[in-house]
Amino acid sequence: MNAWFADGLFPAAQLPLYYAFGGVLVLLIIASVVSLALKRARPAKNYTELRQRVRTWWWIAAIFGVALCLHPKGAIILMALVSFLAFKEYLSLLTTRRTDHVVLLWAYLAIPLQYWWVWQNWYGMFIIFIPVYLFLFLPMRMVMVGDTRGFLQSAGTLHWGMMTTVFSLSHIAFLVNLPDLHGPRPLTGGMYVFYLLLLTQLNDVAQYIWGKCIGRHKVIPKVSPNKTVEGLVGGVLTTTLLAWLLAPWFTPFTTLESVLVGLLIGVAGFIGDVVMSAVKRDIGVKDASSMLPGHGGILDRLDSLTYTAPLFFHVLYFLHY
Repeated sequence: MNAWFADGLFPAAQLPLYYAFGGVLVLLIIASVVSLALKRARPAKNYTELRQRVRTWWWIAAIFGVALCLHPKGAIILMALVSFLAFKEYLSLLTTRRTDHVVLLWAYLAIPLQYWWVWQNWYGMFIIFIPVYLFLFLPMRMVMVGDTRGFLQSAGTLHWGMMTTVFSLSHIAFLVNLPDLHGPRPLTGGMYVFYLLLLTQLNDVAQYIWGKCIGRHKVIPKVSPNKTVEGLVGGVLTTTLLAWLLAPWFTPFTTLESVLVGLLIGVAGFIGDVVMSAVKRDIGVKDASSMLPGHGGILDRLDSLTYTAPLFFHVLYFLHY
């Protein structure tokens, strides 16, 4: 085992990351055992959704675990694929104009370009390519088609989709590509991504549990009826505590910085969740798709990350890089 770390197959600097994924594996085993025990204890009750959720989490953890632990470039390729699938799922919810098919092709071609800037570690182009150049190019291409009916709605929904599913999520890939920080405890990009993903997903779980246990007052009943003030506050406080506890192992944040980052992830995760809920309510669907059994679609699983990923990246980047 020591030879593996010495030879670089498993970089020794990422040992905390391997231990952390071991902890995730233990949690998934416990969840699997609990779901089986519930099925045997109460055979009359339907636990299909719970089993599907646990099974899907096994696949998600395995894919991201391999990508993060073995090689940073693998994580970039994986995130490019995730963005492609998320954007495709987003478009499947909309009614697009027939005249926009060529424009949609250009939008799809922009996805590998965005991740190519990440691959090359070209921060300047990465940060302006979609918000500036694609924002200017796609409407120009629409104008060249000559169809003005529904132009503003089409241009707006297309660019919002690119910003959400590609630009926001590509910050996760750029986290992986950040240079290692050498100090008393070496830090790698994979550690930052694990910290972000774990806190964002646990924030969703904590807000759900607190809301179910003590939730009384609705936050935004017309958008997300199940969200409560108590669930939001409990989830944010839980996430902040975990951010503070895990920061010394996975980030260069000071105590104050980790607390502020925990608050940021807790609140931003909630906003990302309800914003995507508003989109789905406007379209008239409950889930974005059925790609992830028990979870819905990719957008249902990544909604919080569309807000937490870019905000976390820029806090880390401007404070420590």
